[in-house]
Amino acid sequence: MEFINKLKDLSVRIDDLKDQIETEEATKTAFVLPFIALLGYDIFNPTEIVPEFTADIGLKKGEKVDYAILKNGSPILIIECKYWKEDLTTHNSQLFRYFHSSKSKFALLTNGIDYKFFTDLEETNKMDEKPFLEFTITKLKESIINEILKFHKTKFDIEQIASNASSLKYSKEIKKIFTSQLQNPDSDFVRFFSSRIYSGRQTEKVLDQFKDLVTKSMNQFISEKVNDRLQSALNKEDEKQIEEEKEPEIESKIITTEEEMQGFRIVVAILSRKLAVERIAFRDTQSYFGILLDDNNRKPLCRLHFNGKNKYLGVIDANKKETKYKIDIITDIYNHSTDLLKTYEYYEQFETETIS
Repeated sequence: MEFINKLKDLSVRIDDLKDQIETEEATKTAFVLPFIALLGYDIFNPTEIVPEFTADIGLKKGEKVDYAILKNGSPILIIECKYWKEDLTTHNSQLFRYFHSSKSKFALLTNGIDYKFFTDLEETNKMDEKPFLEFTITKLKESIINEILKFHKTKFDIEQIASNASSLKYSKEIKKIFTSQLQNPDSDFVRFFSSRIYSGRQTEKVLDQFKDLVTKSMNQFISEKVNDRLQSALNKEDEKQIEEEKEPEIESKIITTEEEMQGFRIVVAILSRKLAVERIAFRDTQSYFGILLDDNNRKPLCRLHFNGKNKYLGVIDANKKETKYKIDIITDIYNHSTDLLKTYEYYEQFETETIS
């Protein structure tokens, strides 16, 4: 959890600072080195991190890659950095040469915002043309965070990462193909369906007719699946609320403290930048103090966990998943203003999409 929180903090920091970064060196210092440090490596220890690592290429001597992460004196990850505004695809060939000469199993190409991890799945000691893992640090998903964590110093396992790289790479490519077909299916994709439901000749005219049908049907199917999952989650929330209402004796044990009300007032002050104060409500329970949008249990904005020895602020993400942050003093809630405002924006975006 600590790693996840620090990674998210770095993500926000990079997003805030990027417009002030004007050189490649500044990109390395402000973005790349903090990321390496986040992976548990001592960026000031030359036995772990070597800047300007020498990677002799054939007859060329003294060629250098920006950084190399070492383990037992050997490079396990080489890193080539570019200015944050640069398109990384134009630099793959340079890293390709470094990879072959350095004997590292993994290579990273980054501009501090976009990250592309490579290995040699297709031919031993020859870097693949396509990365097995890529992400934008300012747009992280939970599944990607779990993959990044595997490169942490305490968890780094060459065999495990290499074994998982294949499924990551090809899964990513399959998703790209599927996304492309959803937007503009080609003839083979359309024929896969039309040939199973239309017994006539598969002429160009028939395929054109089915192309629109396939596109609409696939997108409608996905939309229905998303709605089914959302409805299932809402039904569970309703069932939980009904059970709570069946046990009024529990409510009598609930004591709303002044500290919880102070926290509520701070949250209201933060959220009032985006929405009317009267839309923010609270419901106290035995386990936490809940703050809701429109007094609706289906729209939790955050939770205050102030009943234990340590106090926590529970922030709700787009998937209604709660992340707890330790609060030393009540005003620490202000440190999470951005996350709290994002929670409201999730509901606002969902309502806008539903209406449209």
